[in-house]
Amino acid sequence: MSDIDARLSALGLTLPPPFTLPPGLRLPFQFVQVRGTRVLISGLGPQGSDGQMAGPFGKVGAELSVEEGYASARLVALSMLSSLKRAIGDLDRVDGWHRVFGMVNSAPGFIQQPQVINGFSDLIIELFGDERGAHTRSAVGMAELPFNIPVEIEAELSIHH
Repeated sequence: MSDIDARLSALGLTLPPPFTLPPGLRLPFQFVQVRGTRVLISGLGPQGSDGQMAGPFGKVGAELSVEEGYASARLVALSMLSSLKRAIGDLDRVDGWHRVFGMVNSAPGFIQQPQVINGFSDLIIELFGDERGAHTRSAVGMAELPFNIPVEIEAELSIHH
């Protein structure tokens, strides 16, 4: 068992299966693209243990609390790690997280996007440590996100062969 898999297990967390596309949806792009040691990860949303998009759905600051948004951002981290593991085989290959772009489906006037995206950042740092898990980040509010998901996050990182 890899170090990251052991840390996930110790936290009682499991990675979800591949994303199950809703009927009629076509996504003509890669979730994860590996080019040498550089890895780009498309914007992903919260995913449940069944592979489906996970609720609750809606705008943070209206239908959802900051705490619910934070929990959704943690689910995005698990979804991203699952996609990443399928692409690179072993999460221990990650040398470092570099850039995270967090988008929050925000109600008008909502300004706590950083606290929501902390759900993602906190889990990545907890799993990969202060050095490998450290990353630059943006946390922005959006008027809408696909399927009314509360959070979408994309990332860039590097791996070793």
